[in-house]
Amino acid sequence: MTEVHYGVVRFGDHWSIVGDNLRFGHYATRFEASDAALRLAEQSTGMGVPVRLHVQEDDFILPSPTLLY
Repeated sequence: MTEVHYGVVRFGDHWSIVGDNLRFGHYATRFEASDAALRLAEQSTGMGVPVRLHVQEDDFILPSPTLLY
């Protein structure tokens, strides 16, 4: 089954959303970037495509993704 992967990662002093051939946004906080990534994920989940959302922690650790339907 097809699924989409998005990540919220820190780039220096800002946070961005990344995916396959995708990098956008310039958010001041992880929360702002995560909120935007959730809105982006709704586009896929609304069409029945699951999304795995990876959100980097403030200490740069990337925990297991959250599966969204």
